[in-house]
Amino acid sequence: MSQSYNRGLIEDFGRWKEFSAGMWAWIFHKFTGWMLIGYLFTHIAVLSTSLGAAGNASAIQAETDVYTTTLQGLEGLFLVRLLEVGLLAVAVFHILNGLRLLMVDLGVGLEAQDKSFYASLVLTGAITVASVPTFLSGVSL
Repeated sequence: MSQSYNRGLIEDFGRWKEFSAGMWAWIFHKFTGWMLIGYLFTHIAVLSTSLGAAGNASAIQAETDVYTTTLQGLEGLFLVRLLEVGLLAVAVFHILNGLRLLMVDLGVGLEAQDKSFYASLVLTGAITVASVPTFLSGVSL
């Protein structure tokens, strides 16, 4: 038998304050998954520009093909480098939270779910901060 709830006309947006670590982990995991899918489609679109120079070594060496000039132009932008750092953070969190979810599904560490979520956040932050000099080297501000 189904049960209905009267939620009123307007959803209470103050509910996010009541979220537990598990709910935040679920929200972040969905968000990072959608961000990775968006990146994948963008990546495929950029890769499709390489088809024009495929097999034309002289155009690649002369850097007159669209793919090479597009990549060189994008890599010179500070915003693109910053987005690459964000992409790394999204991917690292998604991987670590996925491993956490796998352990929970296997019944390992059920009582430490909140701690493992916070640990994945801290580890993601540490890896992201450590990668900043690598991603931002060679770009002018």
